[in-house]
Amino acid sequence: MRVSWSQALVDFDDHLRAERNLSAHTRRAYRSDVRQLAASLPAERGPEAVEVAEVRRWLASLHGAVAPSTIGRKLASIRTFFRFLVEQGLRARDPSEGLPGPKQPRSLPRPVAVDDCERLLAHAGRPPDAEPASDPRAPLRQRRNAALCELLYGGGLRVGELVSLDVRDWDARRGEVRVRGKGGKERVVPVPELARRSLETWLSERPSAGLLAAPLFVSLPRGRAAPRRLTARDARRIVRAEALAAGVVDPVHPHRLRHSFATHLLDMGMGLRDIQELLGHASLSTTQKYTAVSVEHLRQVYDTAHPRARDEGAENG
Repeated sequence: MRVSWSQALVDFDDHLRAERNLSAHTRRAYRSDVRQLAASLPAERGPEAVEVAEVRRWLASLHGAVAPSTIGRKLASIRTFFRFLVEQGLRARDPSEGLPGPKQPRSLPRPVAVDDCERLLAHAGRPPDAEPASDPRAPLRQRRNAALCELLYGGGLRVGELVSLDVRDWDARRGEVRVRGKGGKERVVPVPELARRSLETWLSERPSAGLLAAPLFVSLPRGRAAPRRLTARDARRIVRAEALAAGVVDPVHPHRLRHSFATHLLDMGMGLRDIQELLGHASLSTTQKYTAVSVEHLRQVYDTAHPRARDEGAENG
């Protein structure tokens, strides 16, 4: 059965949204990857007629142009697309089945040092200046930014999870926030005391504070413009600006704060299963990468502090 790429992508997007409950950002990435494959094929080639050699040729053209992780993601996207076509009876088999993905280089998360996290949060949470600011929004902006940074580090949230929170997701009595993670899976995350205080301060003064369905973190526009929900890009910009203003040289972004949350909890003795639940990882193997990070951290501490870690001959020579 012949089908156009445009119609196949519309149906595929509906499937990703309705049956897999994927975010708009993730669905957009899937569609983009499939469109790139389609652009590499002859104009008359429909999705029902794509051959294994054509998929292999397209993947080979990506080597050296993009990172191995990106190639792996694109392969996963088109596999999902063709499996959907097979399920719909539009193809007999998936032409990407059995094609190996690129070997991924071993990379570990890079947490922010504890001292730098403390420096960032201390700066973000500083009291507003006593003198009236030229921008009357400055004190409220500072309270919002403090709550945002505290919750990212104190709760280990993904940036997408953070900006999707509504006021009603925060339970002040229990000190917990209800988070909607990947695939729409919900989890409840306890919030540390300092982050609770920052959230309560922000909520007591933010625009539309009484609307439970309103976004938890909003913009602070000039004049009478209505506040809007912050985007993931907004949150990244805020974290980066606050870190720079605090004098943190090491680049800081929301996902590094999530890595820091997990690594610092592991260093303090929390079990991997508990950290897995807090992070919302579906598999423990995803969480286990923090064990290697923690061991590496301990090795660095040992090399710095232990007297037997130094080459005495080099020192005396």
